[in-house]
This record gives sequence, structure tokens and C-alpha cells, in this order.
Amino acid sequence: MTHDQSRSLYDRALSVMPGGVNSSVRAIHPFPFFVERGDGAHVIDADGNRYLDFVNGYGPLLLGHDLPESVTAEIQRSASEGPMYGAPTEVEVELAEFLARHVPSVDMVRFVNSGTEATVSAVRLARGYTGRDKIVVMQGGYHGAQESTLVEGEGDHTSPSSPGIPQAFADETIAVPFNDQAAVDAVFAEHGHDIAAVLTEPILGNHGIVEPRDGYHEHLRDVTAEHDSLLIFDEVITGFRVGGLQCAQGKFGVTPDLTTFGKVVGGGFPVGAIGGTAEIVEEFTPAGDVFQSGTFSGHPVTMAAGLATLEYAAEHDVWDHVNALGEQLRDGLEDVVADRAPAYSVVGTDSMFKVIFTREGAGPPRNGADVKRAETERWERLFWPAMKERGIFLTPNQFESQFVSAAHTEDHVAELLDAYREAL
Repeated sequence: MTHDQSRSLYDRALSVMPGGVNSSVRAIHPFPFFVERGDGAHVIDADGNRYLDFVNGYGPLLLGHDLPESVTAEIQRSASEGPMYGAPTEVEVELAEFLARHVPSVDMVRFVNSGTEATVSAVRLARGYTGRDKIVVMQGGYHGAQESTLVEGEGDHTSPSSPGIPQAFADETIAVPFNDQAAVDAVFAEHGHDIAAVLTEPILGNHGIVEPRDGYHEHLRDVTAEHDSLLIFDEVITGFRVGGLQCAQGKFGVTPDLTTFGKVVGGGFPVGAIGGTAEIVEEFTPAGDVFQSGTFSGHPVTMAAGLATLEYAAEHDVWDHVNALGEQLRDGLEDVVADRAPAYSVVGTDSMFKVIFTREGAGPPRNGADVKRAETERWERLFWPAMKERGIFLTPNQFESQFVSAAHTEDHVAELLDAYREAL
């Protein structure tokens, strides 16, 4: 492979964008390849190199890069009628109705423009609804680039994890290890009357893939209800990725008070959403007093893309296809790892997967800290470049999830497994 064009583009980008990228995770060493176009299950870079893509835009591309004709037609129709209006459109009502019809926690929806905006708004809504300030988050969880959740530490001894965030934000955020019921009980025993909400991903998806232990989410549901706090599921990643139409909350049988969405809901276009019971969501302005607004919220092209994508997926058994491939892929990776690197852990569910480079004796990760102790440098410096040179595009670090799309086939799974076998 040659990478002259990508190198040249990166050189130009460094002069006009910080770090040469618009999202930190794209800053691959020594430089990223620049994508020119997508093609089914592949991406082609500026030098003409072709990669089998298991990043899928970090999750949104449930259908892959070549959209079905019905989805493309809806996107093109919406765009041709005008870019946006600053007024309501029918399609945003239809997409909201789709979410309310299928997702257990959702009676009403407020659309926004990103997963970060969704979680920011959900936290504000929880605080406004309960009249309390503190929130509980999971160590290793990720809820976008928002001040309330970019914290490090444990319990109520937290501090900002990035410069530019006042300590006052961290003072209202309590961090506990994922899957640790005792830690949750302890913080509620001390701060329960001040806790507005527990905010968690159903499955940690930005710190490896860490699934909940049996009973963990049920315990969160019970303890939040007991203290009149809200339970918020951040399903920006898992929404319509895990659990099909009912999302991860349906798969686990636990109904939160609020749910945040992103990624798949926009069909590959920028989107976020906050869904929940009518009593809570109607606290948003103009129905209630919790301010929330946005010029591009409910953007008609995004709404059309999201609705057409979800309807197509429901009508064509897309989740059956991607979940079956995901299971086949993980089973194959278990065999590869057992032969090449027995200490490593194969994780994931439905159409999500990852190999965590866990160390000897560590076992599968139970929380974010377990993933952090894995061999992250080996993944980034040795393994990812080796896979790239074999024509496989994976997320470029130990922490981000990988995804199967409807464009993938059993032959693609076999190709991926062969590359893993060689690279490990």
C-alpha cells in the first residue's frame, strides 16, 4: 500500500485543524488515512487503498455504505425539497412515533444534533425535574464531550478529566465502577437525597465493550426508584444496535426513565435524541421550564434518513443478519485468540465486537478499569497498523467498539478472521 495522498492531506490539515483532525480519536499515528468514498462493506482512501470496514462510522452505519434504494430515495427527496426550514416537518413526527412505538421507555422524544447534545440535555432535564444537582456516572463510561461527565476519580472525590472544566462541575458528579452494586449503594446512602440521576450506558461501549453482570441494571432501577432519582440509559451506541427495535433496554428487560439516542437513529447523519415518559420529557420548554432548543434539531434530511433506515431494517430482518454474523465472528475470534493469544478477551454482543488485549490472569473485563489495564500500546502501535496493511479498518485504539453492518457477508467474516490470525 502507498499512502502519499493521505500523508499530503494530513500535512495540509495540520496547518488548519488542531492535530489535523476534527475528532481526537481520528489522530492515528503516524498519520490517518483519508477516506475518499464508501463502497458496501468497504472504504477506499485517497490513495485508492481498499479496506474492509468494521468501524462503520463508529456505529451509525447499520446498513453499510451502499444504502438501499428506498433509503437513498428518501434522503434525496428530502434534500431536494430544501435543506431546512426552522419550522416543524411531518417526518420528525413520524420518526418520533417510530421510537415511541418500539422503545419501552419512550412516550415522547426531543430531537437534537448529537449524542453529546442528547446527554447534556438529559442531565439538565433530570436536574430540572428532580430539583437536585448530583449525578452518578460509571468509571470508563462515555457520554460525549460534556462538562458534567468528563471526570476522573471515584465516589465524590472527582476532578475534571480535561483542562477547561471548572472543578464545580466535577463536584456534582459521583463516579462508581460499573457492575459494582455495593459502590452504588454506598453513594446513595450518603448522597441519595441530592442525586438527580444515575447515567449509564447499558453496555460500556467506549471503554472496550463491558456488559452488565446479571442483576446490575435491575439494581440500578430499584435504588433510583427508592430514592426518587432518575435512571438514564445512554443508548447513543447501543440504540438499534443491541436488542433490535427495543434497543438494549428491551434486551435486558430494564426500563429507564430517560434514554438518549444517536448514531443509528440518524441513518448516518448527525443526530441525537432524548426519550422518556411524557411526565418527564414535557418538562422541556415550551411545555415545561427546562430550557432546550436548537436551530438544526429535527433536521428534515436527518429525520428522513433515520426513519427510512429503521423502517428498512425492520422490514428486511437486518438485525437477524448482523447479529448472526456478529455471533459467527466472535466465535471465530475465540478460536483465533485461544490459539494465538490465550490471555486476550473476545467481547461484544449482537453486532458489536472487540478483542481486548487483557493481560495474563486478568480475565474478561468487568469494568472500565479492567480495560484500561489491558495492553493498549500493543493494540495501537503494532496490531492496528498490521490489520490496516492487511486491508482491514478497525477502530484505532483499545477502547472503541467495532461493528458489523448489513453489507457484511460470511466471506467478509472469514477475511477478518484470517487477518486477525496473521496479525496476532
